[in-house]
Amino acid sequence: MENATPTSPGAQSSISVSDLSKWIEKWFNRCHVRQFSDQAIANHRIVLEKLLWYLDDRKLHECGEDELMGFLAYVTNGHNDARGRWGNPRLREKASPGTVQTYYSRLHTFFAYIVEKGVIAANPMDGVTTQINRNEQIDPLSLDQIDRLLAIAKKSRHPRRDTAILLFLLDTGVRATELCNIRIRDIDLSENTCEILGKGNKPRLISFGDSTKRAIFQYLKEDSRDTEDVLFASDRGERAGGALTRSGLRQLVQRLGRAANIKATRCSPHTFRHTFAIQWLREGGTQIALMKMLGHSDAKMTQRYVKLSDADVATQHVLYSPVDRMRDRNR
Repeated sequence: MENATPTSPGAQSSISVSDLSKWIEKWFNRCHVRQFSDQAIANHRIVLEKLLWYLDDRKLHECGEDELMGFLAYVTNGHNDARGRWGNPRLREKASPGTVQTYYSRLHTFFAYIVEKGVIAANPMDGVTTQINRNEQIDPLSLDQIDRLLAIAKKSRHPRRDTAILLFLLDTGVRATELCNIRIRDIDLSENTCEILGKGNKPRLISFGDSTKRAIFQYLKEDSRDTEDVLFASDRGERAGGALTRSGLRQLVQRLGRAANIKATRCSPHTFRHTFAIQWLREGGTQIALMKMLGHSDAKMTQRYVKLSDADVATQHVLYSPVDRMRDRNR
């Protein structure tokens, strides 16, 4: 019988760490039975495994509201840890508000499940308050910053791969996970298209320009590979030769950003997605086409970029108003 009683009468919304580990595995079994996508399961696993790491690192034996609040505080400020976030000295980037909200949401979903199973009486995440704005503005990359990134990529350890990655991100706006999952068979260089497997295992066809096509073609010329192979392969650690991971992609973009001395703008795969959307609208692309390219199922998501683009147009008009500039010249 799967149901259980609360861990202790005095802690109706807390659970022992040993029991927590067991219920996490049961949760993942349920996810598989309900046919969650592999990526969705992997995303939940990252959060819950990080929670277990935190509890073990702090030598905590119970997990309740206080421990979860402490965990989210660590997610927010872990980059300041002398050992680096999660004990990795290379992880020094500040977590975005959106990242913290993602951790909060996934933890709330898991603890709602064990409440449903009678393991605890109340969801401890209900008492964890967050003051997070999911719609925090991400400044797009400027054309100068893009030029600097591409120049650095051409001097990197894998110049053709890194150049192709940057151009593909910028030219398509794909999500990090979507890029990492592309296989050579998904790319059609004769049509300048690529089939992407998006959120919820929903496929979509995206297009890219000739410059991106040439970069991918030059990259593929480096080695003879099978059509079933991943397009963008990792060159580090145990996964060398296998698919580049989301974490690996993020670290690659951050590394190139530091080398290009980009400080004012956050350098991440999502910043490229944001930059693509803004540039698309600036150049006159339609909202409907953008929605399809980005793989949004709800127009509200795309509308965020439209609002930012409208604000951008207003700013541009302040700078370049024909009448004001004419008046200035006559002074």
